[in-house]
Amino acid sequence: MSSPFTSAEFRETLGHYPTGVAVVTGIASDGTPAGMVVGSFTSVSLDPPLVAFLPTKDSGSWARLSTAERFCVNVLAADQEDLCRRFASRIPDKFDGVAWTPAPGGSPVFEESVAWIECSHHDVVDGGDHWIVLGRVTDLKVSRPALPLLFFQGGYGRFSPPSLVAPTSPEIITAVRLAELARDRIETLALTHGADCSVLTKSGNEVCFVLTANHSPVTSGISVGHRMPLVAPLGAVYLTDSDGPEAEAWLASASGQDEETLALLRRNLETVVERGYSLSLTSPESTERMSVIREYSSGGGLPQHARTLKSLIADTTRLYEPEITDGERYSLHSIVVRVPQPAGAPPIALRMGELPADADASVVRQWVADVQEVATYAGELAASTSCVEAAPAL
Repeated sequence: MSSPFTSAEFRETLGHYPTGVAVVTGIASDGTPAGMVVGSFTSVSLDPPLVAFLPTKDSGSWARLSTAERFCVNVLAADQEDLCRRFASRIPDKFDGVAWTPAPGGSPVFEESVAWIECSHHDVVDGGDHWIVLGRVTDLKVSRPALPLLFFQGGYGRFSPPSLVAPTSPEIITAVRLAELARDRIETLALTHGADCSVLTKSGNEVCFVLTANHSPVTSGISVGHRMPLVAPLGAVYLTDSDGPEAEAWLASASGQDEETLALLRRNLETVVERGYSLSLTSPESTERMSVIREYSSGGGLPQHARTLKSLIADTTRLYEPEITDGERYSLHSIVVRVPQPAGAPPIALRMGELPADADASVVRQWVADVQEVATYAGELAASTSCVEAAPAL
C-alpha cells in the first residue's frame, strides 16, 4: 500500500521536532579513530543503562565504527558547529587537528563537548533503512554544562533562554539614539505623505527596524525589533561605501540565481551606489513578504522562516531599482536612503513605504527628495552629537 505522503513531506514534518547533535566515536579495528555525526541519539533504559542511535545501513562511517569494541557519544555544544560539519563531511581524516582524549575504554572524547557517554555494544536491531544501535553505558560525564547544538528544520541552532539573550547590540543602540533625535522630522515625513517611515540598521547579517512612524491607511504590521536577513536584492544601500569582498558576499547571498539575475543584481547595485538610494516596486507578494518577516522575527529566525523569506526576497530582484521616466506611473513598495554617517559608524538607513499607489514620476521624485532631506538631517545630527561615540560595547 502506497503512503499518503512523500518522503519530502515526511522529512519536513519530522524536521519540526528538534534533535540534539552528537558525534559517536570509537577506535576502529585498524587502531585508528573513527567517528560520525548523529541526530538520532536517545536514552532507552535506566535498568540496564541503555542508549541508542540510528545510522543508515549504507553509512561508511558506521561500517568502520561498528568494528570498535566500544563507542562514545560526544554531545556537542552550541559553539561546536564547525566540528559537527567536519565530521558530517567526506574528508579522509576527520580527526586531523581535532583535540581529543581517551575515555576510560579508549574511545575519543572531544575537548569542550557538553558531555560524553561511553558504551559497549549491546545489540543492533533492524530499523528499515537504518540500524538501531543499542549501547550499554559503561561510563559518562558532563564535561562542560553549556547550551547544546540542535538540529531543527534543516539547520543548526541552539536554545535561547530569555535571561541569557542580550536585548540588543551596539549597532542597534546607536541607531535607536539617532532615530530618537530625528523622530520629529521622521514623523512629519510620514504624516506629510501618508506613509510608513522606518529607521533600519545593519547588525551582522540582518537588518533591524529600530523606529517606525506609520501614517498610512495601510498597516504593514512591521514594528520596532522586526528583522530581515540581509540577502540580495535587499540592502544594497548598505554597500554604497563597502569594499569589493563585501559586495561579492552580498551577491553570493542570492543563492540559486542564474547568471542573468546575478548580472541584474550587479547593475542594480551600481545604480544604488550612483544615485544614493534604492527603490522597489510593489507586487502581490509584498503582503506575503511582510507576513513572513513578522514570523521570522517573532520565531527567533527559525530555519524554515529564513528559507521562506530569502526565497521571497530573491524572487523580487526585478522589482528593484526601476528607471523613473516622465509620464509613467509607479506603485512603490519602498524608498530607502542611507543616512550619512561618520567613518566607522554602523550603517543606518531611512525607509518610506506603504505609499499611495499609481503615482506620477514627478511625485516619486519628490518623495525621494523628501526622504533624502530627512536622511541628511539625521546624518548632520550624528555628526554633531555623541550618539555614535556613546554606543557601549556589549
